[in-house]
Amino acid sequence: MKRAAVIGSSGGNLFNLGGKNPKALLGELKRQLEAAGFEISHVQFIAADQSMDGIKEDVPASLWTIEGGALFESERKTLKEINERAKICDKAIAGAVEKKEVDALVLVSADPEGVNSLTAAAAAREKIPAAGTGGSSVSRAKAAGVNIISASGTTGTTNRTRAIAAALSLAKHFGHKYRPALGSAEAADASENPLKRINIRGILFSSLPGFIAAALSLALWQILSKAAPDAALTGLFETIQQKLLDALPIIVAVVAARQISGLNEAGIVSGAIAGVLSTGGGILGGLVGGILAGIFVYYLILFTLGKGWPGTTANIVGGGLSGLAAGLLVFFFIAPAALALGNGVRAVIDWALAVNAPLCGLIAGLLIWPAIMAGVYHAAILPIALLEMEEYGFSFLGAVDMCSLVMVSAGITLANILRPRQPGERPAASMGFFINMVFGTYVEAAYPFMLSSKILFAAALAAAGLGGLTVGIFNVKSTAYVASFVAPGLSNNPLGMVIAMAVSLGSACVLYLALNALLRKKGDTVRSE
Repeated sequence: MKRAAVIGSSGGNLFNLGGKNPKALLGELKRQLEAAGFEISHVQFIAADQSMDGIKEDVPASLWTIEGGALFESERKTLKEINERAKICDKAIAGAVEKKEVDALVLVSADPEGVNSLTAAAAAREKIPAAGTGGSSVSRAKAAGVNIISASGTTGTTNRTRAIAAALSLAKHFGHKYRPALGSAEAADASENPLKRINIRGILFSSLPGFIAAALSLALWQILSKAAPDAALTGLFETIQQKLLDALPIIVAVVAARQISGLNEAGIVSGAIAGVLSTGGGILGGLVGGILAGIFVYYLILFTLGKGWPGTTANIVGGGLSGLAAGLLVFFFIAPAALALGNGVRAVIDWALAVNAPLCGLIAGLLIWPAIMAGVYHAAILPIALLEMEEYGFSFLGAVDMCSLVMVSAGITLANILRPRQPGERPAASMGFFINMVFGTYVEAAYPFMLSSKILFAAALAAAGLGGLTVGIFNVKSTAYVASFVAPGLSNNPLGMVIAMAVSLGSACVLYLALNALLRKKGDTVRSE
């Protein structure tokens, strides 16, 4: 691998664009350079507590270096003291350049006339390539004779796009193959591309908070309209609820573009533009628009950076044009089909409920545990529930989820708190019951109990089916992933939802209390024999 040295500071304008988080900035540089075939052999990065535009020397600061491949931050002192330390580091890096132990430089708001002067002079003499950001500092480095092969300002850029720009230019100079490392720092894979990052389940699940917000606004509107039937006030909250529902495609598009592009802010901007233009297609339109925006912004930014465009321009062009192109494609060609598909799914559900809602609830309740265990839940049931919520603010499948999954899990864990088969099971059951009741999630807490025997699993399915049947009898629609005491307020039938939840929890608890006693008695008989 080639060796690169990173020199610079948290900067002036850079400070507000990632410079105040040196660990993230340097970490992103390290990841992208490694993906491009470079080892960071030296780091000299001065991190101050405020922008360096007009900064005073008594401001707290620290010096970041690299030791054994790991980034290291010095103790915090005044900027004046840190600058003195940085000069010692500058001398060491300059010596490494002269000994040909450094093949390339990355300048990040560096000071080639001050604390980076020796390294800049050595780089100029050795004619090693350098990539830099920070308009004024790069200009001074070029004036000092440094071989700048790519330069950019910081406005409109991010830690990731700046790092990609530097890695791309150096990889191109040395003839290295390079694909940007995407995703989180912990799970980055330099070989992945945006097409492999399309995960509809992940996109929709990440968008769920937006749907819950719409459901909460609907509940508030319903409460106010009944408690204080003032036309102006209820009309205001009805408008708020409608705006939140209208925003759901935009939320989905933003999440999709960010996840697929792996470019953080650039992906968010692209997704927002695409989402605004995709609202006519509902959440399916937003999903398609966000996916296209994420793909477009990734390749467009790589193309512009590869042509040597400044990072600021590449970010603006990539984020803006990609979102516009994706949004217009959906607006003119895809939105009608996406809207029709979404309406069709909802129409089928409404038709089935009109024919026999109790039967629909029973079937959904019986199938929902096998579905979540087989991984089908997030792939099929959750998207359908979100399609319902897009139109109504609540969902039939959401009510089944809360009753047949969350409340059944709560009932099973409650039984194992009251009368466990083994004394050591009570702490785990207590935690599971608490999380299910207070947060409306962690149904997996019931797995150790319900999967320990076929009869216990059958009891869980029976309670889930009974809960789903009750949901159907009252034709309840609600949502999951909220606290149990909140779910009835987010329902079209609060009393029916309370009854369905109570039936689910109570039947699961009673069945497991009885079965635990029976199985424990059998175990005692076997041991005595």
